[in-house]
Amino acid sequence: MVELDAIEEKRFTLQPAENTQQIRRRGRITVYFDAAFNRLSSRSTTGLLVRNEEGEILAPKAVMHSEIATPFTAEVYAILQAIKLGISMGLNKIEVVGDSKTIIKKCQSIDTDKSVIGAIIRDIQSKKDRFQEIDFHFIPKAKNVYAHVIANEALKRRESFYLIGGIPDSVHQAVESFWPKAPD
Repeated sequence: MVELDAIEEKRFTLQPAENTQQIRRRGRITVYFDAAFNRLSSRSTTGLLVRNEEGEILAPKAVMHSEIATPFTAEVYAILQAIKLGISMGLNKIEVVGDSKTIIKKCQSIDTDKSVIGAIIRDIQSKKDRFQEIDFHFIPKAKNVYAHVIANEALKRRESFYLIGGIPDSVHQAVESFWPKAPD
């Protein structure tokens, strides 16, 4: 009985952990997405870039996919990966931004998608309630340079990666050669 008395006497308190990562997650975070597709190998790569409200790069990610039939399918997988990344980072408010207008419209819609990619769209829709706020926005390809280069470089190198707080040198060099100064 002495052990039980000792347990009852302990008071448990929950202290909020105010670390930098949690502070960043309170504001709106933008995840840029793009896909690169190789028809011959039926492979694609998702390129993702996570930025905070100040434009600081929080994380780049590249994900390889196999058995992908069309570039359209590659783009929808890219949005799905963007949402999964937001969930894994514990984000509350997320803006998913890319240059695939049709896919973005399908994600914004509440109607059931009956196209070939409908199952993936439904998977995306089912994950939306994991966020307090989630928005999908179209931007022109010229403003989506980082995600585009991440996807293409990863497809060329046949490698996936995920980094916190910066971008790989190979991506940085490719962006500089593709676009002397990446637009904001």
